[in-house]
This record gives sequence, C-alpha cells and structure tokens, in this order.
Amino acid sequence: MDADLREELGATLGGEVSHARALSGGDISRAFAVTLADGREVFVKTNRRDLPGALPGGPPGGPPGGPPGGPPGMFGAEGWGLRWLAEAGALRVPAVIAVHESFLVLELVRAGERSRSFHEDLGRGLAALHRAAAPGFGLAHDNFIGSLPQSNRPAPRWSDFFARERIEPQVRRATEAGRVTAGQQRAIDRLLARLDTLVGPDEPPARLHGDLWSGNLLCAEDGAPFLIDPAVYGGHREVDLAMMRLFGGFSARTFGAYEESFPLADGHTERVPLYQLYPLLVHLNLFGSSYLTSIESALASLL
Repeated sequence: MDADLREELGATLGGEVSHARALSGGDISRAFAVTLADGREVFVKTNRRDLPGALPGGPPGGPPGGPPGGPPGMFGAEGWGLRWLAEAGALRVPAVIAVHESFLVLELVRAGERSRSFHEDLGRGLAALHRAAAPGFGLAHDNFIGSLPQSNRPAPRWSDFFARERIEPQVRRATEAGRVTAGQQRAIDRLLARLDTLVGPDEPPARLHGDLWSGNLLCAEDGAPFLIDPAVYGGHREVDLAMMRLFGGFSARTFGAYEESFPLADGHTERVPLYQLYPLLVHLNLFGSSYLTSIESALASLL
C-alpha cells in the first residue's frame, strides 16, 4: 500500500495507518487488512489511489460515486447492499465503516472454525433474509454483478424483470462480443417467450444477496456464517438458491434447514437451470466461452 493511499485512509478514518497487510482473493479490487495507530483493525478494498474525499457509510437513498479505476459506483453500491442486507437482521455481513471514491472500508472479519450448527444457521438465516421486505422486483438504483453493470429498473411482474433486467442485457452483451451464435440466440428467444410459464408460482419479492456462491460466504471467528460481496435487489428467492447449487460448496443441511424454515413451491427443482442461466451468462461475459456448454445444457432442460 503506497503512501498516498495510507494518507487518504488515515484522513478518512481519523487515525494514522500503522500497518497494512495484503490479502489474497478477488478479481477486481486489491484487499488489505489495515491496522491503525490507535489499534483499530479494518478491511480495505481499493481500485485506485489518487482521488480525495470520503463519503462515510454512504447516503441512505442510493450509492455514491465509485472509483474511476473500476466500475463507477462499485464501492458505493457494495456498501449500500451490505447495509440493506444487515437491515434484515437475518445473516451477518461486515459493517460498513466508510465509502470512499477510491476505497471501501469494512469490518475485518476474522476467520474461524465452523460451528456445529453452521450449515443449519446459514439455511435458516437465508430463509429469514428472503422473508424480509423488499420494495418490489428490482431496486431504486443499479449496482454490479462482479465487474458488470446490473440494471435494477423495477417491474411489476417477476417474469418481466427477469427477462428485461437480467437475461436480455447479458445476452445482448454476449452477442455484441461474438460469444453467442444465432442458434443459441434463437433458443434464448424461445425461452423468453415462455418465461411466464417457467418462472413458477407468484411470490412476493425477496431480499436477495444476488451473487451467493461459496466464495462470498465466510465463517467468522465465533463459527457463524458471514455474507460478503452482494449484488442485491428484490427478486425471486429461488435465484439465490440456484446460484448456491451452481458451483457447489454448500451443504445439503443448509438446503434442508432452509426448506424447513421457508418451504419452496412445487417444481422448484425443475426451475434451478432457469435461475442458473443468469449467472452463467454473467460468467460467459466475464470469463469467456467455456461457459457455453453449461448454458446450452440449461436451455435444453427448459425448452
């Protein structure tokens, strides 16, 4: 961590940075465990080091501007999303300490061994999060999924939101980049034409994490589950559960505890490929054509 960033952090946090240790992980930002001269320890994510001005905690109405070195608004959106999840009082997330144009300061979560009830606590906590009120399908502002923009323009119906704000933008991006063939585009068009019959029974919008893979789940020092790096919005709760199944890393005990706390509608198993389609398209746009086979398999199971 260079001197300019240390100075900006110190000014923002009201204390001199005495030590900064680089942390591994993350494809977009650099991360540090930072110790201040007064003994406070915090977690810092940064993309850029040359912009002044701090916005502690961020405003309640929407995210502030973000780092020009990364997607504009990214840190503000992440801070807002963490606070929105915390408001539900369901699962723990890092406390937001400061949102800056060039960094995000969070509570430092120290890793520990999973408690005996870790998996069940996660399932019950996720059920409680999904029961928490969301304003509708969407959100009052846009945010990000990874480094890609995620539009949250509200829609009155879930099928309309899922088509317009989730599938169509990612397909358009993939088509413009030459990652989707004409045949694959036709298959997606057929899927979208049938979406009303595929999305499942009507449910109220759930408060979603939005990017719930195992890399965004931590175990705190006391053995409790902790969620990080959200891509929040109001949506269908099966989205989070399908994402959890996409890359693995979650126990059957978690899904069992969720089902006991908040039973899923009939046919939810058949809808898993539908709700995995969005993260697969995101990964296609972020990481390339290796995800096309999984996308084709999901489409084949739905059409």
